[in-house]
Amino acid sequence: MQQPSFARLLFVSLTAASIFTACSKPAEPPAEPTAPPPAAATETPPPAPKIATHQSFQIGELSGTALRDGELDFPNDNKIFGVGHTPEEVGALLSAAGQPTDKIHLFVDPLLVTTAERVLLFDSGAGTNFGPGAGQLMHALSDAGVDAGGVTDVFISHVHGDHVGGLLNAEGAPNFPNATIHISKPEWDFLTGLGAEKAKQVGIQNFDALIAAMKPRIDAFKPGAELVPGVVNAVAIKGHTPGHSGYKITSGADSLLYIGDAMHSYIVSVQKPDWPMSFDADQKTGAASRAALLADAEKNGQRIYAVHFPFPGVGKIQKQGEGYVWVPE
Repeated sequence: MQQPSFARLLFVSLTAASIFTACSKPAEPPAEPTAPPPAAATETPPPAPKIATHQSFQIGELSGTALRDGELDFPNDNKIFGVGHTPEEVGALLSAAGQPTDKIHLFVDPLLVTTAERVLLFDSGAGTNFGPGAGQLMHALSDAGVDAGGVTDVFISHVHGDHVGGLLNAEGAPNFPNATIHISKPEWDFLTGLGAEKAKQVGIQNFDALIAAMKPRIDAFKPGAELVPGVVNAVAIKGHTPGHSGYKITSGADSLLYIGDAMHSYIVSVQKPDWPMSFDADQKTGAASRAALLADAEKNGQRIYAVHFPFPGVGKIQKQGEGYVWVPE
C-alpha cells in the first residue's frame, strides 16, 4: 500500500499594513509570520494479514482440510535439489516462477479427512524435530475445531522427521492417543532398525520415545493395501525411502492422491523430475517415480495433495511444452 506523505507545503502570508489615521497614528508593525501547524502524528501501519492455519475443501462427500504445520528453506547449492546440476540452472527455474533464486522454499501441510465414522490424518508434521519454523500441527487442528483425541487413524507416508515428528508432544507423549498408526511394513522395519543415532540423519531427534509411542498402535500394512474399505488405498511410490507410500482417498467418482515426498518443490520437482535429489535414498528410482506420477496424473486428470507444495497443497498437473507445471486450486 502507498504510504501517505506527511510533508506539508506551508504558505506564509506576510501583510505590511501602513494605516494612516486622522490623528497621524504611527504605522503598525508587520504581522508576525504564521506558525506552521503541528505535523500530523505518524499513522500506525495496518496489522499484517493473519496466516491461515487450515483450509477446507471437498473430496466428493468427504471433508478435507489442509493443515499448516510450517515452512522450511533449503539453500540452492545443488546438495539437495538438482544434484549434478548448477545453482544457476536451478535458479533459472525459480526465477521464471517469480521466486528467489538462492533458496528452495517448502511447506509442511499434513492432510485431515473426515468421514461419517472416522477422522483420518495423513502425516503428522515436524513436531519438535525442525525448530520453530515448523511443528504447528496441533495449533492448526485446534483452529480447525478438531480434537486430537478424536483422530481415529494416522497414515504415515514415510519416517522422515517432518512427517512423524508430530506424533509426539514436547514431553514425548502421544498427540493422538486413540489413533491406529498405518505405515507400510518395509517402512516400519526401516524405522525400527535405525537406532537413535542413525534416526537423527533422517530428522528424528526423539527416536526411543517415538518407537515406544507408535509400537502399541501400529498397522504395518503390505504395500498397496486397502486400508479403509472404499476410502483409503495405499499406493507404493518407490525411491524416497524403503517403504514410502502415497494414499489414494476416494469418494464416489472423486479421488485425491496424497503423494507424500514423491515430489518436494512445486517448481523443480515438477518441471525437472529427472533431476536427482539427495533426500531420495535411491535417486534413480525416485526420479523415475516422479516422472511416472506426473505423466499418469496429467493423463488422468488426477487431483493431487502435495504436502510440501504451497499451502493448501491441492491441485493438478498440467502439460506445458515438453514438461509439466503445477496448477493449484
